[in-house]
Amino acid sequence: MVKQNKGSDEDKEAKVISNDNLNMVGLLKSIKPGEKIVISGPFLPSSSALTLLPASVGYLIFHRVAQISRVHQLRGEDRNWIGEAKRHWVSTRGSLKRWMERPVYYKKKTIEAILDAGLHPADLENTRTGVYIGTCASETEVVMCKSTTSPQEYVMTGCPRSMQAHRLSYFLKLKGPSFVTDTACSSSLYAFEHAFRALMLGEIDNAIVGGTNLCLHPFDSLQFARLGVLSMSGTCNVFDEKGDGYVRSEAIGVVLLQKYKNAKRMYSEVIYAKTNCDGYKEQGITYPSREVQTNLLKEFYEECNIDPNSLSYLEAHGTGTTVGDPEECSAIDAVLTNNRKRPLLVGSSIIGMETGFIPPNINFTVPRDKIRGIIEGRMKVVTDKMPFEDNRGLVAVNSFGFGGGNCHILIRWNPKEKINGGLPKDPLPRLVCVSGRTEDSITSLLDDFSNNKLDAEHVALIHNIFRTQKYLLDKGVDISNILIKKTPHSNTYQILGSVMVQIGIIDTLQLLEIKPIECIGYSFGVLSAAYYDGSITLEETINCALVIKRIYKC
Repeated sequence: MVKQNKGSDEDKEAKVISNDNLNMVGLLKSIKPGEKIVISGPFLPSSSALTLLPASVGYLIFHRVAQISRVHQLRGEDRNWIGEAKRHWVSTRGSLKRWMERPVYYKKKTIEAILDAGLHPADLENTRTGVYIGTCASETEVVMCKSTTSPQEYVMTGCPRSMQAHRLSYFLKLKGPSFVTDTACSSSLYAFEHAFRALMLGEIDNAIVGGTNLCLHPFDSLQFARLGVLSMSGTCNVFDEKGDGYVRSEAIGVVLLQKYKNAKRMYSEVIYAKTNCDGYKEQGITYPSREVQTNLLKEFYEECNIDPNSLSYLEAHGTGTTVGDPEECSAIDAVLTNNRKRPLLVGSSIIGMETGFIPPNINFTVPRDKIRGIIEGRMKVVTDKMPFEDNRGLVAVNSFGFGGGNCHILIRWNPKEKINGGLPKDPLPRLVCVSGRTEDSITSLLDDFSNNKLDAEHVALIHNIFRTQKYLLDKGVDISNILIKKTPHSNTYQILGSVMVQIGIIDTLQLLEIKPIECIGYSFGVLSAAYYDGSITLEETINCALVIKRIYKC
């Protein structure tokens, strides 16, 4: 599946190894041919989870900060659920709690991203799973470390940004790399790029990638306001002539990256990721460089051997500032819109991959006069809900930090058509068992079921996640113990062990689509023959073998 560029061996090493589905740097000798990296389990909060609130009085004393955006029920943590002592939990950074808490609203943390990927958290224990968290400032770190009125005892194991990654690795018992990236506004995408590289190199098998930001205290917001990047109108008008900055917001996003061969569920395939830095600029460190961003995009698409004109959609960084938007759009226009037959769709969200629709951008009416790509029609800001129809499904994500850290990634949408629209084949009602630590959690789960139509695939996914062997060990016979113990000549092994081995062979042949002409069974081997023929189910085969075992009293 791996196609190398023609030429000498030296040329092959100096260039890239390209794959129709994956692109890798040529010197990465440990990469297995045909390896794909996919996004298996994302958690992206819905827009209903965010509410604009007027800034508190503390924000207005020193400098005007019109509004900030906050997430509902921030303090709905459940420390008992993750086994944290109260005295340590008090010192734990607010945004760290958000990674593990059990909130009232659905899909809000790393655990649920893992479940959404079709995995039980226990499946990742002691595995080479890395944790890569992108974050900028820790607002509680400053307050708690320097507080003289109420000093906390466990600040250093709770507040530092590094603990956002380490606590996750500790809680989930993960053995892969664990660290936080801080490149200001592009921190999350830098974390994503590090995870992608580690997977490509074969250093890890899975990666938890996340980004978080909380607005708990006025200090950081005041500094950003003094820097001149926050909107004084209280709205973020990206690409619009009214744009005067952005609104600081709270958010949390988590995705699970896996190799294609290991993924049970696939949202999209990661094609490539690359970063660079502006370095020195005469205008100052916070001024974005269109020249360096242009170089990044040129090198990116040359290395991954993808025609920029094949892009379906671009998620821009979109700061809404007077400098950021024109500089970014100029770089995009210079590289990604040449010879396009249709305008490049530009927006600020890729959640449309799951819904099949590209969400509209708000607060955009008249483009800024310095953004020629939009004015002249080479780029188009999505302002109405529209279907994601391009079957190529290539989506680019762009980001840059105010210190000069730029990042660009390319992913391919995985369109999913559910069988029978997701409905089961039969009209039978389903029994639903729910459990929770509080009445509110039960109510939330029941509301979630009633507000969403039945999805047979999702039900099957959740069922298989919790079919955990350790809960059944004392309920019957441990088949794995029969197969690996050192007394294979017992009657138990001869009956159950033989049937299990034969079932495994049959399942493997069927998986490989190898169909024997005939299948003949002798003695209790007739059970396996009947199973192969489809006359009896897997459960019936095992139950019959157990009955024979009891008859032989072994």
